[in-house]
Amino acid sequence: MTTQSATKVYRTPGSFAEQRMDLRLGEGARLELMPDQLIAYREASYRQRTSVTVRPSSSLVMAEVVTPGWSPDGAGFRYQEIRLRNEIRVETDEGTHLLALDNLLIRPPAGDVTGLGFMEGYSHLGSLVVVDARVDQALADELHALTAGHDALAGVSLTRPAAGTTGLVLRALSNSTGELNSLLAGCTNLLRERWQGQGPLNLRKH
Repeated sequence: MTTQSATKVYRTPGSFAEQRMDLRLGEGARLELMPDQLIAYREASYRQRTSVTVRPSSSLVMAEVVTPGWSPDGAGFRYQEIRLRNEIRVETDEGTHLLALDNLLIRPPAGDVTGLGFMEGYSHLGSLVVVDARVDQALADELHALTAGHDALAGVSLTRPAAGTTGLVLRALSNSTGELNSLLAGCTNLLRERWQGQGPLNLRKH
């Protein structure tokens, strides 16, 4: 599942734009959520909340790329803030268990935004969330190895197992939307080939 084009957030004076999405995957269901990049322009404030409920046999792959929009003075990070919250739960016959709560806040400081501790001098953020019973440390290491061929700073973390399934989160920083899209596509294609025996996914839309 993807989008027709990039999600663009323009000025939101005194307020914010918001998107909420609730997903539920049944037994044996597989979802690849691969939207185009989120672009936040000057003075934009955006909040996104995604709630996902899976079964132990479900498979979820969810990607996200965040990039600052063009600014008349050529400066980056002119948006006010971006909040991205992912809640992932595993549902069994005995109840529902929280697998991951991923809460990300990007709030650029005033003035120089390239200093130590804020995006490490990078302007674009890429994320990949994978939930599947076959996720393990070896897979996390393999995905991290794929990032070495890209101009990006990346890391991968495993979630605690819950109700028979496990998840991982890959986070990458770069200065290029294309670089992050290529990195996330490479990771997704590896999973498609490994788990489904399918070739690369072509998301060309023009």
